[in-house]
Amino acid sequence: MKKGHRPVTKVKNPEPNSVSPDWVVWAAWADRITFEEIKKRSGYSESDVIKLMRKKLKPSSFKLWRKRAKNQSIKHRKKFELSRKEIRRKIKKNDYI
Repeated sequence: MKKGHRPVTKVKNPEPNSVSPDWVVWAAWADRITFEEIKKRSGYSESDVIKLMRKKLKPSSFKLWRKRAKNQSIKHRKKFELSRKEIRRKIKKNDYI
């Protein structure tokens, strides 16, 4: 019996090997991967990630990433959970109006 052929889905930025520092850079740019998850998978703390990004990226790219990571509540699990609670509270409040 023949095995079925599964096409390979190509993505613009595929996930690199999780052991390499390139994975840390990739994960730092990804919106849904928190600093806590990066720490768990690679051992890099938030300050280590910032140092690595400063070293690997061009200065303008680093500034863009830093601005984005600082303003994104998703990059920090606690901020993300607090923002979700606030959104739920607003939705519940608006349901009764």
